[in-house]
Amino acid sequence: MNRIRRITALVSMLILVLTIASCRSGDQASYDIVIKNGTVYDGSGDEPFKADVGIKGDRIVRIGSVGTASARKVIEAKGLAVAPGFVNMMSWSNETLIEDGNSQSDVRQGVTTQILGEGHSMGPLTPDMKRRMEQRQGDLRYPVTWTTLAEYLGFLEGKGVSQNVASFVGAATVREYAVGLEDREPTPEEMELMRSLVRSAMEAGALGVSTALIYAPGSYAKTGEIVELAKVSAEFGGIYISHLRSEGNALEESVGEFLQIARAARIPAEIYHLKAAGQANWPKMDNVIRMVEEARREGLKITADMYTYTAGSTGLEACIPLWAQSGGSEAMRERFRDPAQRQRILRDMKTPSQEWENFYLLAGSPERILLVGFKKEELKPLQGMTLGEVARMREKDPAEVILDLLSEDESRVGAVYFLMSEDNVRKQIALPWVSFCSDSPSMAPEGSFLKISTHPRAYGSFARLLARYVRDENVIPLQEAVRRLAKLPAENLGLEGRGSLQEGMFADVVVFDPVRIQDRATFEQPHQYSVGVHHVLVNGILVLENGEHTGARPGRALRRGR
Repeated sequence: MNRIRRITALVSMLILVLTIASCRSGDQASYDIVIKNGTVYDGSGDEPFKADVGIKGDRIVRIGSVGTASARKVIEAKGLAVAPGFVNMMSWSNETLIEDGNSQSDVRQGVTTQILGEGHSMGPLTPDMKRRMEQRQGDLRYPVTWTTLAEYLGFLEGKGVSQNVASFVGAATVREYAVGLEDREPTPEEMELMRSLVRSAMEAGALGVSTALIYAPGSYAKTGEIVELAKVSAEFGGIYISHLRSEGNALEESVGEFLQIARAARIPAEIYHLKAAGQANWPKMDNVIRMVEEARREGLKITADMYTYTAGSTGLEACIPLWAQSGGSEAMRERFRDPAQRQRILRDMKTPSQEWENFYLLAGSPERILLVGFKKEELKPLQGMTLGEVARMREKDPAEVILDLLSEDESRVGAVYFLMSEDNVRKQIALPWVSFCSDSPSMAPEGSFLKISTHPRAYGSFARLLARYVRDENVIPLQEAVRRLAKLPAENLGLEGRGSLQEGMFADVVVFDPVRIQDRATFEQPHQYSVGVHHVLVNGILVLENGEHTGARPGRALRRGR
């Protein structure tokens, strides 16, 4: 099989070389699309330059002066930036891409590749896991027809998506497969099953193994368990990527654990959505940066990603102590109904601790917790209200209201938490080893998506970087922003042929106006597209033309190193 792949790769490369040579010889008819007169930001971080970009099929075949007399299509880009398509390092579009493969909120910001799988992935699945996945569905409903992660990615590609997709295999998913939802250590046999599941996912092209260590059941994993799974990823050249065990009170200790895993497994590692959560923890960011940069000088390949807001978003379950979540959501709600356990839960919610990530206290106030996603129609009128407002309306303690809402809605209840400092956001953006993400599903202001509210990062994270922090505040220059939106994540993930504007690379291209690009989504009105991106090509096909989606869905399921 490997020999066949090598032969196929050599044949593809030969065809590509001949195609480039033909284009350079002056055969203008060989270009499908020519982007003329743009300012090219090639992803290297070097100074931009004026050039044309010639595209044939799914590849860039010429960067320089390109004739257009016989080109099938010419895009005029005078005054516009031409850049490699952006990589969303952490997307929650697992379900929204099933609902709507156009992925408009991200496409309209120049994103051409979505990276899925934070802690949980869409496979491998047992029959019980499939059943629970279908039971949890809210406004977006779909049958779970796949079992493995590779089958899910193939399902998306076959259904049709406008962007490329790739995924990590989630450590919590393989733990649920082998161990279940309980808070206990795996047996030796279960640990071997978990390793084999990661191995199978890596053989099928997973990017690496991921953890999200504040969420049950992934939070029940000890450090040694994670090391064993990361070692399997390392065998295949994959990476380890983690939502740290704490981004708040135990942030520095959690970074220490993260680096310990990277050293023990001898694996490149990335921190998901780097942040210091909770005002008392904001000063810790300087030491976190020092810890990472010392590890990098030591020779570890450590990187991070982030979104460009001071508020995060997750479920109200993030306010519930982990012991109360053992066994799954129904077991948790049963504990809410037991008077003694309910009082213990409420007491833990109101008691500062380093043992678990308590978003109720990290937010600092019920007024800083915004409710954005309910499953049941009768509760949807609460969307857009703060927890404090709902507590006053119900004349109840805010912590009690959290338990009530989780019970009534029988879901995780989506919420926005205002947790971070603007100074730290700017400080992190300036770091050369940080790339960018939305930590959100791709959406559109239409259909089922309008039944829920959301965090504005779903529509604005990348445009906000280029508008506010690059153009308006000059935190980093545009060429460096493009490098970290495209080349840095593509290289970290092993996405061959992606992330740069070079001859021979895949034609994932964004053409945008650096003067006009702007995020418009707000916390009050999040369902608003960003503006300023004119054209987006994925694998040589226009999916956005003159700011409007073409309906094309040329996205592919990408595998690490292929």
